[in-house]
Amino acid sequence: MTLSIGQKQQMYDNGFIKVSGAIAPLMIDNALRAINHSIGQGMKAEDVSTMRVQSYAKELQATPVITDLFNRTPVVSLLESLIGEGNVRPARGAQIALRFPEMKDPPGRPHPHLDGMHSPNNGVPKGVIQNFTVLVGVYLSAARQDNAGSLTVWPGTHHAYERYFQEHGAEALLDGMPKVEMPKPQQLQVEPGDVVLAHYQLAHGTAPNVSAQVRYALYFRVTHPAFDRDHWQEPMKDIWMHWPGMKEIVAQARTAATEKP
Repeated sequence: MTLSIGQKQQMYDNGFIKVSGAIAPLMIDNALRAINHSIGQGMKAEDVSTMRVQSYAKELQATPVITDLFNRTPVVSLLESLIGEGNVRPARGAQIALRFPEMKDPPGRPHPHLDGMHSPNNGVPKGVIQNFTVLVGVYLSAARQDNAGSLTVWPGTHHAYERYFQEHGAEALLDGMPKVEMPKPQQLQVEPGDVVLAHYQLAHGTAPNVSAQVRYALYFRVTHPAFDRDHWQEPMKDIWMHWPGMKEIVAQARTAATEKP
């Protein structure tokens, strides 16, 4: 399974694409069974705040029932369409992200962030930005309405942050989220087996869940092999440097920008 030119254009413009029905139902069911068995054994209340930002069912994160949803599915070929053939290393683990129903009325609003920034309980050290290349969401349950725990994105903000970091330096992220003009957020509606590919630098968050169901998702964080941790700032100032599959789309966009009167 590969991405079309139209889908790549969506990635360039919006910073994300959704691919419907990419994962076989049996694989989804097997993952759900394992996760539900795990949480059915009980959770300590004092651990929930950490599990919410790191992962639930941590003993499953690196097991085949979870990693196969990346390694043995079209996810690999979809990613290769973007970051190049042979540049997608096997997943060694995933964040198992659950969002339980809330009782707040009215519900809160999702807040934008970039991954890899320090926050309480997320395991990222202070003074470090743990950026990567592509965020991959694999959805195990449906979210068919707003405020169902959906992934929420702010389309186009990857470009805004690129410009900001070109001007202020990527280290500015250590001081908090950049103050840029934000578009209207979009809560993504998904079905089990859908996959979302998002640029690392796209602002995103999680909507509150006021539905009657738990939202189940897996998140894999993919880093291009050429990424140099000692020069982590560079791909934040040139957001397509590790995306060879986007080369033509990016070149056309940049040419069109220079030709504008």
